[in-house]
Amino acid sequence: MSKEFTFAIKSICFDEDYRPSDNTRITTNFANLARGESRQENLCNTFRMIDNRFNALAYWDNPNGDRYTVKLEIISVEMNIDGESGGNALPLIEILKTNIVDRKTNERLDGIVGNNFSSYVRDYDFSVLLLEHAKNQPEFSTPDNFGGLHGKLFKCFVNSDTYKDHFNKPPVICLSVSSSKTYHRTENRHPVLGVEYQQDEYSLTDEYFKKMGLKVRYFMPPNSAAPLAFYFAGDLLGDYTNLELISTISTMDTFQKIYRPEIYNANSPAGKSYRPSLKHQDYSLTRIVYDREERSRLAIEQGRFVEENFIKPYQASLEQWSVNYAL
Repeated sequence: MSKEFTFAIKSICFDEDYRPSDNTRITTNFANLARGESRQENLCNTFRMIDNRFNALAYWDNPNGDRYTVKLEIISVEMNIDGESGGNALPLIEILKTNIVDRKTNERLDGIVGNNFSSYVRDYDFSVLLLEHAKNQPEFSTPDNFGGLHGKLFKCFVNSDTYKDHFNKPPVICLSVSSSKTYHRTENRHPVLGVEYQQDEYSLTDEYFKKMGLKVRYFMPPNSAAPLAFYFAGDLLGDYTNLELISTISTMDTFQKIYRPEIYNANSPAGKSYRPSLKHQDYSLTRIVYDREERSRLAIEQGRFVEENFIKPYQASLEQWSVNYAL
């Protein structure tokens, strides 16, 4: 592999008319919502929840709670393996870009890119490689350099001219906190992000994202039921405006209420010491249909896809590239 990887970005609106294309990773949260008999109702209710959450957080100069609406773009990133356009491209990752429409001023403001994060190689790492490794281990462990290749691919993309030509700021990924860790509330409070939580040791996901060059902080926004994990590269509190942060919170808090209602739509908020659990029973359901079991099954299928079409055919070249790649 004598040339650097090249990247191509495709963008499509995630709105009431969105339908996943044939090559979309159907385990992505937004694709799951847009399939089946309830797709139209799912999408309308989801966007209504996002807008309501945004306006509740951006309450200043917003007396009727309807000043803002959030417009979402699905950003699909393809990586060209031979370094030339028109070659053998792999759908690498999909993320979301938030855009904020101010109805009072008729302005359209940039939000944050990242938010939701889906990756074929990540599916392979967690749903194929890690599971196969665990079969022969007396206790939990990870394969050598677990997440190393994926981390370098992600950093290569974020540092590419392609990324910089499209986006002005580094990405922020917002995920659920881990059900294997206990989080402790601190005295630190941010007017938008809310109260900060900390934990004694990082989760496997935290370590995985660290190899992508991303740090993590945990905040529970006002009127949320549980803290969210924010993964970022620079200064989370200093690099982004309040409206940018609200666009991420409103989008991802809504998604988590749908996907993990046991945690994020719980009827009682997280306390001073908090251990998330998907077995929690005191929670409310949204009116949105979501098939969590299907998503887990499809993650394995798509992990196998990337193993057969990317990892195995290009293993020697990928290993060589990974050894030589450095920022």
